[in-house]
Amino acid sequence: MIDDSRKKEALNNFKRYLEEGLLKKEKSELAQAKYLENADLSLRTANELLQSPLKPYLWVIVTSYYSMFYMANAVLLHYGYKTQDKIAHKVTSDSLIVLVLDKLRKELLEDYEAIQKDALEIASTKAESVIESYEFEMGKRSRFQYNMLEQTKENKAQTSFRRASEFVFELKKLLKG
Repeated sequence: MIDDSRKKEALNNFKRYLEEGLLKKEKSELAQAKYLENADLSLRTANELLQSPLKPYLWVIVTSYYSMFYMANAVLLHYGYKTQDKIAHKVTSDSLIVLVLDKLRKELLEDYEAIQKDALEIASTKAESVIESYEFEMGKRSRFQYNMLEQTKENKAQTSFRRASEFVFELKKLLKG
């Protein structure tokens, strides 16, 4: 779960990113389309790598993460914000929490309307889980690239691919609205 202190940190960072020019108000359908294309290509590549007899687990995780990164930036552009080059991954993470979390929660609530009794709790938990998975994968990619035992890599690679698939699927819904 994304706790209140993390949400507050993200909001403070978001404001600072705007002031420092690390995040700019901008819309670009061309850039958004390129991000979507890169997200889909990265996800397909991760799936192909997962099926490879070479078992390149590091690259499954890296390409899965990048599918999420590109999808997140497509959605941020949809809402009128473009990350700049400096610390783009952290800017994207904080911006997801500030700009997308509540919208994703609302979208999921509409999806779960048939099970209204538990919809708010389910949607809130799922929305936070989807956004939180970005941070998990960002951290995992770094740890995995530099110091992880071979025996744990396949499991983590499969988890990365599953998270990325769900992340891309859920965030694409936001582009329709």
